[in-house]
Amino acid sequence: MIFRADELEAARLHGPQFPARMPDIWSLAMVNSPVLVLNQNYEPLNVCRARRAVVLLWRGKAEVLENNHSIIHSASLAIDSPSVIRLVYLIRRPRMPTKLSRREVFIRDSHACQYCGSQTRELTIDHVVPRHLGGEHVWENVVGACKACNQRKAGRSPKGAGMKLLRQPSAPRATSHRIAFDGFHKYPEWQKYVPIDSYS
Repeated sequence: MIFRADELEAARLHGPQFPARMPDIWSLAMVNSPVLVLNQNYEPLNVCRARRAVVLLWRGKAEVLENNHSIIHSASLAIDSPSVIRLVYLIRRPRMPTKLSRREVFIRDSHACQYCGSQTRELTIDHVVPRHLGGEHVWENVVGACKACNQRKAGRSPKGAGMKLLRQPSAPRATSHRIAFDGFHKYPEWQKYVPIDSYS
């Protein structure tokens, strides 16, 4: 038995009509698939797990915008697994500058070496102007680099090593919708809701 989003909403509003089957929702096993959560104004807020998303839907606090084409099963029912949900109320958040960290540098650089362009999970942090030459640990002087390019650069400036950056590094724009999540590219249905600077 498969429950769609509209059926979940009907069950929430008219619970007494579903006495036997709706409580089973609370007995679903832990589900770990990620779900993109949008604010009421469609601004990306965070990424939660499918179990949490189902709870928000059941309580009437969110609506489904996209499903991920898979099914969440319990002992007696199955429901479409949500992929993008939207809150029905507005959460106000201040715009904060992104903290400089290894993780955020790699997200900004799309997990690609900024010298050769190769995408790898084994990126290193490179100071464009090395620290021993006076380079600072700031957004404008750090990039992701593959091990081969980092070794080739060998503590020199790009010019001294005969290398060129693919683009000049800069600090991400201060935003309230930046989300520290590495897997946006795996979920094409998310990308129309998430600004490029939220994950690149």
